[in-house]
Amino acid sequence: MTLSFRPYLCRIEWVETVMTTRQLISNGNPMEEIVGFSRAVRVGAFIAVGGTAPVNAEGQTVGIGDVFAQTRQCFEIIKSALEEAGSGLQDIVRTRVILTDIDRWKEAIDARKLYCREARPVDTIMAIDRFVNPEWLVEIEVDAIVPEPLS
Repeated sequence: MTLSFRPYLCRIEWVETVMTTRQLISNGNPMEEIVGFSRAVRVGAFIAVGGTAPVNAEGQTVGIGDVFAQTRQCFEIIKSALEEAGSGLQDIVRTRVILTDIDRWKEAIDARKLYCREARPVDTIMAIDRFVNPEWLVEIEVDAIVPEPLS
């Protein structure tokens, strides 16, 4: 145990230090090594899946001009990353849907529902000016928590 003082809490508390493993999940995107990122990272029970673009295994945009198809492709990549981390769509607790045209939010949400209806995570929908690739209309981020077995 470690004694720590956290002034913003205005109290002294005991904090138990827990060693956790860090698992990096890759989907083979060559930019992961160039830029220095992972598709997903699992630390303990927490999994973060970064901004996932609508690309295929060759890095080509899927569903050009089609928000629904692009959102589905993003979730297929996310599903694979979660499974590699020992999790699944049922463990998603937060989604972030990032669009270049906020008026097309319903198309993205209709696709999101296909993957998140069971988990019912919290959600944020936002718009930006553009992505690195102008063909991309949407990117998705998710956070998941792997549940501990009930005792």
